[in-house]
Amino acid sequence: MTRYNMASSSMFSAWTMNGNALAPKVSRIINDCSKQTYKSLSISASAGISHSALRRGVECRALNGERKPSFSLGSKFQLEDVIEAQQFDRDMLSAIFDVALEMEKIEKNSTGSNLLQGYLMATLFYEPSTRTRLSFESAMKRLGGEVLTTENAREFSSAAKGETLEDTIRTVEGYTDIIVMRHFESGAARRAAATATIPIINAGDGPGQHPTQALLDMYTIQREIGKLDGIKVGLVGDLAYGRTVRSLAYLLAKYKDVKIYFVSPETVKMKDDIKDYLTSKGIGWEESDDLMEVASKCDVVYQTRIQKERFGERIDLYEEARGKYIVDGDVLRAMQKHAVVMHPLPRLDEITVDVDADPRAAYFRQAKNGLYIRMAVLKLLLLGW
Repeated sequence: MTRYNMASSSMFSAWTMNGNALAPKVSRIINDCSKQTYKSLSISASAGISHSALRRGVECRALNGERKPSFSLGSKFQLEDVIEAQQFDRDMLSAIFDVALEMEKIEKNSTGSNLLQGYLMATLFYEPSTRTRLSFESAMKRLGGEVLTTENAREFSSAAKGETLEDTIRTVEGYTDIIVMRHFESGAARRAAATATIPIINAGDGPGQHPTQALLDMYTIQREIGKLDGIKVGLVGDLAYGRTVRSLAYLLAKYKDVKIYFVSPETVKMKDDIKDYLTSKGIGWEESDDLMEVASKCDVVYQTRIQKERFGERIDLYEEARGKYIVDGDVLRAMQKHAVVMHPLPRLDEITVDVDADPRAAYFRQAKNGLYIRMAVLKLLLLGW
C-alpha cells in the first residue's frame, strides 16, 4: 500500500498547528513550507512518478483564509499523523466522536469487524504502559487488523545498542502500516513523524503530550456531562509533567465559556506555556490550593498521579508533592450531583478506593472509552472517513 496513490493533479489538504506543519510526509522535504504559519497546504502531484521524485518536485503554497475540512464518507482523513492535540478543531472532534460511537457498536457486536483486515499495526513503547498499549492493540484486532508489539523498547530493542530513533522508525515502517509510539523524550513523536512515510500516533512522549488520551477524555466528558461548552474543569495533581493534562487543556480551549482550575503542589504547577495558550484563546483559568472549593464548582474533577519517574534523583521533591491533594469521600460530598471524577490511570493513593462505588467515579468508564476512540483513530488514519 503506497501513501501517494493520487490521481493526476489531485489535491489534498494537511492540517497544521501553531505554525509547525504536521503535513503529508512529502511536504516535509520543503523547508520553506515548514517555516510558514498557515492553515492548510495544497499539494499537486502527477500519478506514476517515483516516491523520491515526488518528494523533490512537490509544489507547496499557503492558502489564504480558513477552509473547513470535508468529512464526507470515503474522503481522506485530514491528518497524516496524530502527534499533538492542537491538530484538532471542534468540527473534527465532533466528527471523530461520531465515529467512536459507531466503533462502540462494532465492539458490542460479537462477530467483530473486518474493516482493517490485511493491515498491520506496530506498538513501539519505550516507556511502560498498560491501558494505552492494550487498548490500541485491542482496537486494531477488533477491527480485523493484526499487531506487532514491543514493550520496554528502551531496554529490549536495538535502542539499547545505540540505534537512533530515526533508524528504528525507518526499519519498523518496512514491516507495518501504522506505528503507535510511546517515548520518554518530549518531541520524539514529531521526530518519528518527520522520518516515517506511514502514520505515526503519539501514545505519549515524556512530559510532552498524549493526544489520544485527550480525545478520549473529551469524549468521556461529553458522554458524562452532556456538553463541552460552558463547563468548569479542575485539573489536579502533577500539572508540570502530566502530558495528559497538557493535551486536555489544548482541547478544552476549542470550546466556549470553559473555565479551568489548576490545583497542584508548588513543585508541579502548570507551566506558563499552557497558561499563555489558554489566555490567548480567551479561556478563563485560575490557580488554587483549595481542592474542596474547586470541587464544589466544577463539572469535572480530573485527578492525576504525582509521577515519581519525572523527578529523577530529587526524591525529596516527589515526597513533598505526593499526597497533598487526594479525592476522597469528603471531596465527593463537596461535588455537585452531576459532576464526575476522572483520572487517566494508573492511580496510587490520590483517589481513595471508596470513591469507586460512587456513580460519579468515571475513570474506569473513561478507560473503556479509550478503546472506542482508538478504534476510530486507526480507522480514520488507515481508511479515511
